[in-house]
Amino acid sequence: MNKNHDAWLKISGVCGVLALITAFACILSAIASHSQFSWLDNALSDLGVVEGATAILFNLGLILSGVLTFVFGLGLFTLLHDKVLGFAGTLIFAVGALALALIGIFPESAKPMHYYASVSFFALFPISMLLICAEFLSSSRTKMGLFTFVTAGFAAIVWTVQFTVRPVPGVAIPETLSALAALAWIAVLGFEMFREDSHLTAR
Repeated sequence: MNKNHDAWLKISGVCGVLALITAFACILSAIASHSQFSWLDNALSDLGVVEGATAILFNLGLILSGVLTFVFGLGLFTLLHDKVLGFAGTLIFAVGALALALIGIFPESAKPMHYYASVSFFALFPISMLLICAEFLSSSRTKMGLFTFVTAGFAAIVWTVQFTVRPVPGVAIPETLSALAALAWIAVLGFEMFREDSHLTAR
């Protein structure tokens, strides 16, 4: 790798780690600022239409984390774009990152754009991770491949349980669990990209 490539990987990796920190710092701050929020009855997006600091924290957090995730995705693209599965996976990933930012740009009151953005984010990330998982496994990046598979599977199971068993009336819990899984995966890969770990960058 040349120095420019190395530097870009490090920058993208840092953005991946910051995406997790930014998203959950802002979301938890928004929840703390709105005492009426219920984990059992609300959706996270309900925070985006509460007047004052709550909506600002929530929406700005999603926009910033979406942008950071997109930059991370560009770095991941430089590693995986030369294979069909990697190209497809990172392309879908980038669209999912933009959808995350759009959830903040179009809050719950902006129908139907908010709905489309939310569904796109929660659907596209597991799909992209499965394709990236296949690329990792096919190129002998076994640890990253298995980690990616488990993360994508967890996100899919969370929503399967919610839609079939429906243990709680609201969707804040499955939204948080699936988003946490996706962003934790991004942060871990971001850290490995920053380190230029051989299990991730090896050809």
